[in-house]
Amino acid sequence: MHEIFGVTPWEFTALAAAAVLVGFSKTAVSGANTVSLAIFAAILPARASTGVLLPILICGDVLAVLTYRRHAHWPTLWRLFPAVAGGVVLGTVFLAFAGDGAVRTSIGAILLLMAAVTIWRRRKAEAPEVEESATRAARVKAGSYGVLGGFTTMVANAGGPVMSMYLLSAGFRKLGFLGTSAWFFLIVNSAKVPFSVGLGLIDGQSLLLDAALVAFVVPGAFIGKWAVSRINQRLFEQLVIAATVLGGLQLLLR
Repeated sequence: MHEIFGVTPWEFTALAAAAVLVGFSKTAVSGANTVSLAIFAAILPARASTGVLLPILICGDVLAVLTYRRHAHWPTLWRLFPAVAGGVVLGTVFLAFAGDGAVRTSIGAILLLMAAVTIWRRRKAEAPEVEESATRAARVKAGSYGVLGGFTTMVANAGGPVMSMYLLSAGFRKLGFLGTSAWFFLIVNSAKVPFSVGLGLIDGQSLLLDAALVAFVVPGAFIGKWAVSRINQRLFEQLVIAATVLGGLQLLLR
């Protein structure tokens, strides 16, 4: 079958659908783009897929920030960024030496652990209010999730579910969750670009494929914006956790 941008028409259609889902996940159900990650990794070489997906994620981040920019909780973001930076560095080193199998298994296990901890916490007690002060416990919690989030987002663009678990455990409501998540990933994903270029994950060929796919992110974002006001808080949280579990299982069972 004739190839376009290095993939067959059927493969391009699947990648376009995954790009639509990226837009939807950025404006509605964060963590759902683990399905996009799976599609990209199934069609493209595993390492190369992370480089192709990153610019598409950044496009989704820009749309999410434009939609929810006023709802971000900046004290939470500043608390997370130092640990995330350390996680990104660790992820870069890991990517330079680890094989695809080790990467998938590690991230899948982390995602399932995060989902299990969050479910346990929410059954034990009602979610707390968003923490305003940087207590010792809050700093330790932010540091732990930050390192995991930075690591997983660097090695497989899979930081969304880890950050989702952190924000849900901190008691964020829908708009605060989406606004904080939008700014977080726009900043972090943009910062990852030089590392990805240095590792050879982003090059001229990958950017050509990105140029063909990026337009599909926009309708997904509009669908997500329409849907999020029609999803109640409890269903929203259940969808985020379910997307995390499915993403973790997919990585472990591939």
